[in-house]
Amino acid sequence: MLRRRVLVYTLVFMALFMLVTILIEAPSSRLIPENEPERGAATVQQDQFGDSFTTVKYLEQGWDAADSLWFYTTTQGSDLMPYDFFMVLEQPGKTELFRADNNMNFYRYLPQKATRTNPDALPVGWVKDDYKGKEYIGLTCAACHTGQINYNGVGIRIDGGPATADMETIMKDLAKALKHTFEDEETRNRFVKNVLARGNYKSESEVLEDLKRFKQRLISYIDVNRSNVAYGYARLDAFGRIYNRVLEHLVNKRVLKELILDGQIMGDNPMSPEEFDQLMLNVDNVMTGEQRDDLVGRLIETLDGWQLGRLRQALFNKPNAPVSYPFLWDIAQHDYVQWNGLAENAGLGPIGRNAGEVIGVFGMLDWKEEKRTTLSTIIGSTNINFSSSVNVHNLRQIESHLGKLQSPEWPEDILGAIDKQSAERGGSLYDKHCVECHTRIERADPGRRVVARMSRVSDVGTDPIMAANSINASGYSGILRNRYVSVGAGDILLDEKAPVAALLTKATLNVVATPDADKWFFQRWADWIVDIVMTFFSNEIKPSIKQGFYDPDTTAMPLASLNSYKARPLNGIWATAPYLHNGSVPTLYDLLLPKKRANDPDDGEYRPDYFNVGSREFDPYKVGLKDNDQGFSFDTSKIGNSNAGHEYAAHNLNEKDRLDLLEYLKTL
Repeated sequence: MLRRRVLVYTLVFMALFMLVTILIEAPSSRLIPENEPERGAATVQQDQFGDSFTTVKYLEQGWDAADSLWFYTTTQGSDLMPYDFFMVLEQPGKTELFRADNNMNFYRYLPQKATRTNPDALPVGWVKDDYKGKEYIGLTCAACHTGQINYNGVGIRIDGGPATADMETIMKDLAKALKHTFEDEETRNRFVKNVLARGNYKSESEVLEDLKRFKQRLISYIDVNRSNVAYGYARLDAFGRIYNRVLEHLVNKRVLKELILDGQIMGDNPMSPEEFDQLMLNVDNVMTGEQRDDLVGRLIETLDGWQLGRLRQALFNKPNAPVSYPFLWDIAQHDYVQWNGLAENAGLGPIGRNAGEVIGVFGMLDWKEEKRTTLSTIIGSTNINFSSSVNVHNLRQIESHLGKLQSPEWPEDILGAIDKQSAERGGSLYDKHCVECHTRIERADPGRRVVARMSRVSDVGTDPIMAANSINASGYSGILRNRYVSVGAGDILLDEKAPVAALLTKATLNVVATPDADKWFFQRWADWIVDIVMTFFSNEIKPSIKQGFYDPDTTAMPLASLNSYKARPLNGIWATAPYLHNGSVPTLYDLLLPKKRANDPDDGEYRPDYFNVGSREFDPYKVGLKDNDQGFSFDTSKIGNSNAGHEYAAHNLNEKDRLDLLEYLKTL
């Protein structure tokens, strides 16, 4: 009788808790206005690229100051390294802090002043996260999806716009800084002293243990994700890196034993079964995060460089298809998202997609095997506990928050007036050449919907590597082996090796299905139930088939539809340079030109095969970024960098037509 009463009281309490949670769910009710009309934006006098801006202006995009600041500083569960480490870490060989504004701006992360929600003046998209009683530095959605362009000393901040950030290089340089700190006695002593002074670590040995651990984690991340193409500014192979992080955490002892005892992988001196068992002492079949760190250290000590390289090659895929950071306005209104329509936006799709993104930016993954039944057993059909730092509750709220975001309108007071007559002529050209794929949309219509128009890669002619990788990348299923996952053509059974796209789908489903163990009991369950229920019932995007001209999924080719690229409405396109999915064209004017081919005359006008990326200085004439001979040198002849394709009207437009069409694109 007593147990029944306790159960009833517990259920009533949880129901009331859920009701209160639902009533306060609207993001706007949680936003406490800050006295920051410029939203904390700091200015830059002169940087390494010659850029400068003395004021920052925000455009009307449906968000106020509190909306922007909430987006910048709401954690999603990204844990790159201990927060205290980042706060005192010095640049390699210098005493200047790594987090100094001028250094972070070099990697093109936007500097901010201290505000109530950002007291340490972290750049846009960098935030403190709490996980299991410890504080970490991590990235928010805003790190990759907040843009800025500069013109005549004014910085125009674009919420939801593509960042210019160079994540590849900053991670390499952070690893160098940690390595230098660990190896240089003077720097190490200064680092330990400064970390201890912050009060979260109790001893030098504790600091050094974590320094060694996170140094190795970041170095391993870089080694796993080595590519034969440099990304540079404004690009990242996000899916390639997400794929590899998923594969890393699906690996179990069975897979490792097969590879390490394989002579084709290890060469003439593979391990014996006894040596492997010794290597795996105190390592569970499904490894915790710390066990994985320890095992990586042992592998580095045991295997030679050639063997380590072969092992990585067997386990992971090269992330060699960098793409531009997508812009986020209208994303909540899409039926399918990502450059190749990989993710369906219906049902749990949005939080599953975002969970995968957090995995890619250093979500802490504590996936481990359990004998007991868990929610992921019921929903995800697996006996693996997919506990992680991924903050599903915040991810759902962020997605809801993006529903209010609108595309930016051309600021005539800054960039110059639009020629109305020219724009009218350009509108007619748009009807003739563009509207079939890039339909018009009312940017502020609350009931707007966006239908992704898919075109097979062979038809659109743009660089194929990103789409090809999404189909061809495969890896060991490890802990997910013999599970089922639904893809476009139906359910597939995960064999020893499987498409990574399918493994990612299964892994993110299980992450979403696992309540946040880092919260107290009632909040954990209430948040989980609210997130699942509200995602299903508040998501107005329902399941639908893809539209356009693409190869459909079949039982023989269950991922065939991914070999295509998506067209979407072009509202706000003027603020999203560089162009094409891989960022291979610097301006819209250049995009309206054909690519020069071997038999084309030399005196023609063509897309540039070489240009520099990094400067935020805007060119309102060509509508895009200026090339100022600084930054990353973009070579379109390299793999993944092709600037060909999407030339539907390029051979039929003269210069006047192009300028008229550009003038019209400014109005969208």
